[in-house]
Amino acid sequence: MEIKLQTIITCPDCGYKKEETMPTNACQYFYECEKCKRVLKPLKGDCCVYCSFGSVKCPPIQENKKCC
Repeated sequence: MEIKLQTIITCPDCGYKKEETMPTNACQYFYECEKCKRVLKPLKGDCCVYCSFGSVKCPPIQENKKCC
């Protein structure tokens, strides 16, 4: 299975979308929306902002591994 590193993060407040490259060696717990400046944090049960707000889950989850 090929791991996808590109994801599109969508801000739940303003709807702004931005393509980001996910790191393979770290989780990202915080992400600031470029448009409205809200700091996003993972939703309950998710390990990182990519799993909560991204179009693609983070690399460890894609590999069926535990995230961080």
